[in-house]
Amino acid sequence: MKKSANTRATILQKAFELIYKKGYQSTSIDEIIATTKVTKGAFYYHFKNKKQMGIAVIKEIIQPKTIDLSISSLSSSDSLCDSLYTMIEELLLHNSFLTIEHGCPLANLTQEMSPLDNDFKQTLNEVKSLWTDAISSSIVKEQQNNTLNPSINAEEVADFIIASYWGARALGKLSNKTDTYTHHLKQLKLYLTGLK
Repeated sequence: MKKSANTRATILQKAFELIYKKGYQSTSIDEIIATTKVTKGAFYYHFKNKKQMGIAVIKEIIQPKTIDLSISSLSSSDSLCDSLYTMIEELLLHNSFLTIEHGCPLANLTQEMSPLDNDFKQTLNEVKSLWTDAISSSIVKEQQNNTLNPSINAEEVADFIIASYWGARALGKLSNKTDTYTHHLKQLKLYLTGLK
């Protein structure tokens, strides 16, 4: 990786870590610069402002580390219901990128920034839509193969799975215990079984 690309990647990674822990609005450019030990000039060479950097964090850090990895797990089993369960289980219990005390970075930014900035809202919605579309298209494929109930609405189910995951992450932030996750996974399994 070239030095310039490496500097940009370092800025984004450190910015993500601060935003994930403190929130976007509570994270300053000066703090990011101090953490990365890059110059202010280097920061502004890569990003014209904090907002451009924040949107890049969503597209280049959060999406690949959570959504893209989740989507790739949709074909991890012969059964879509098993794959959906495994996807959420991996995100909750086996993803070292995420921590229980800080919740889901996509959900956090959705709650924090969607009401305040349309560019953030659009970017966050695009990332969430990738996830919804991947889940719903997998459901439709299974319905066409007669392995899932044909009367269920694939997009509604996809949104419900994402919303329930975000809720489990939020409750995990409150309890700071993985019991919240295991309870959620138990109920998720029952819900997914009912889709057949």
